[in-house]
Amino acid sequence: MTASHHHSPSFGPISAGAPGSQTPTRDCDDQILLELRGISKRFGDNQVLDNIDLTVNRGEAVAIIGPSGTGKSTILRIIAGLLSPDAGEIYIQGQRREGLIEDASDPVGIGMVFQQAALFDSLTVEENVGFLLYQHSNLSPHQIRQIVNEVLDMVGLPGTGNSYPAELSGGMRKRVSFARAIVSNPENPQDRPALLLYDEPTAGLDPIASTVIEDLIRTIQQNNGCSSYLIVTHQDSTIRRTADRLIFLHRGRIQWAGPVAAVDDTDNPFVRQFFSGRVEGPIQMVQ
Repeated sequence: MTASHHHSPSFGPISAGAPGSQTPTRDCDDQILLELRGISKRFGDNQVLDNIDLTVNRGEAVAIIGPSGTGKSTILRIIAGLLSPDAGEIYIQGQRREGLIEDASDPVGIGMVFQQAALFDSLTVEENVGFLLYQHSNLSPHQIRQIVNEVLDMVGLPGTGNSYPAELSGGMRKRVSFARAIVSNPENPQDRPALLLYDEPTAGLDPIASTVIEDLIRTIQQNNGCSSYLIVTHQDSTIRRTADRLIFLHRGRIQWAGPVAAVDDTDNPFVRQFFSGRVEGPIQMVQ
């Protein structure tokens, strides 16, 4: 059980990971990192996920898209180990997960960036980003400060460590939450997230701030070598700039999956309606 799993799920990343070269380079090709088999989840009368099969390989960037209320964030929470499915199996790097994240550690780190930055207002940026290291590592404050400053540089926020969240713009707070999701203890390189989960990372941001975040998501992936990510988003630019492959979810089922480049050519009525914004079509909004 790694130290980084010992905190409450309402806060920040599930496990932490850091940039840098402390882990040996691995072969990214065709290694299955995550596999969901027959995942179902119901809330009351609402069947949110209905027998979902999903695979993510190492180094892949996958977007889960679809109308509101179709289970996209629920999938992320299940993958993160914050929520149990009613049925189905979850495999992380070939190992079946038993229970939730606090019950047993996964063979690789999984980090999550929530839609709200979820920072502690009373802590500085440095204390927010280094929170788990201060709580659960034997690193000195000086070492933690160095690690945090490296990660803040990586997300384009050098020199902000002494600021408080209230002093930052929404886009900057979002970047602090990214830094927190990727920071890790160099003495435990296995904590470094091999999979990052982003829940609507550009929601509520203006187009320029969105572009900064989209570029950052790609930069983090490149700097972390083989890291993969799953992103839930509604925004066309985010879909096109951050994803290699799309999964279209509606009414708890995968209605279409394919490369991003195929969205403009597919005849799939769900995808056509979603990207055109038309009211008429198989996706019916609740009035």
